[in-house]
Amino acid sequence: MRRVVSFLARRRGHGGRWHWTDAVTWLWLVGGTVLMFGPALWLVASSFKGPAQLAEFPPTLLPYEQIVVQVEGHDAPLPLYEVAGPHGTTRQLAEIRRIGTNAQMVDPTDPDTRLNVDIAARTPIREIGLALDNYVQPLVANDFLRFLWNSVFVTVMATLITLLTNSMAAFALSKYRFRGRDAVMLLIVATLMVPLSVILVPLYSVVNATGLLDSLWGVILPTVATPTGVFLLRQYMLTIPDELLEAARMDHASEWQIYWRIVLPLAAPALAVLAIFSVVWRWNDFLWPLIVLSRRETYTLQVGLNTYAGELNVQWHYILAMTVVTMIPVVLVFVFLQRFITTGIAGAGIK
Repeated sequence: MRRVVSFLARRRGHGGRWHWTDAVTWLWLVGGTVLMFGPALWLVASSFKGPAQLAEFPPTLLPYEQIVVQVEGHDAPLPLYEVAGPHGTTRQLAEIRRIGTNAQMVDPTDPDTRLNVDIAARTPIREIGLALDNYVQPLVANDFLRFLWNSVFVTVMATLITLLTNSMAAFALSKYRFRGRDAVMLLIVATLMVPLSVILVPLYSVVNATGLLDSLWGVILPTVATPTGVFLLRQYMLTIPDELLEAARMDHASEWQIYWRIVLPLAAPALAVLAIFSVVWRWNDFLWPLIVLSRRETYTLQVGLNTYAGELNVQWHYILAMTVVTMIPVVLVFVFLQRFITTGIAGAGIK
């Protein structure tokens, strides 16, 4: 900890004095940190707010909840306010109802006397509180666990199939010499320039003809062959020495054994990078699942979130909470794989 503090407190100027580059560096780092993590922190904090607090202006960073008090003669607890009085005095009153710009209020210690107070003279008494129902309600009553399972299934299966098919294609295009190899690779890379919206109609026709419409496999299979993955893995596999594969062939290793036991372990860093890309792509995909899936029980997370947006009412408190839930798997995948990627790339593929 002391080393971290001493590193952050270092100055470029002589004698520990500030240099103008120190100020620019700190401004750049602090500003970059706020821009990167500020929206995420705001999202997490807002996911614990109720609908009324989300509509407040100016907004607050921390979630608050209104303090209520039980007043004699009223069945439900009443919200508590601090009301400004004459000569700078204040008193705590409970609101019975609001009528226009006036509020009918009562002193909890004197429930028989009712007062009419201008709403501009009152301030709600609040405390920090978490609206945990934002997370509980969708998970329990709104089929969100089903949406979560569908997204996990689609992401895991699509990622595994993507790693297998793309690595096999990359192995053939990098280690086998055949006529037209460069043309095939050029054709694969050229498909990167074709947007998804161009092929949606023919892709939908193929899925419908194969009976995969309204099925999770209809979401998985059409997107497993990615030109980005083939290009990434091929470029990495080109760094693996051909002499290593020739030595394996001299030991009577089959092509499958060479691919499975030699090439794949050495290409693990590139596979980890592609796995992160694939998880992010599949987990956040919205357009293609929206087109293929029509039954509620087959919805993925992103399509399920769309059900909280009605024609007249958008349930932002549920959307924000479930958006936080959708962020967790992607963050965990990156946290666990980024260290492996760094150490693997530093190994240069073979030691």
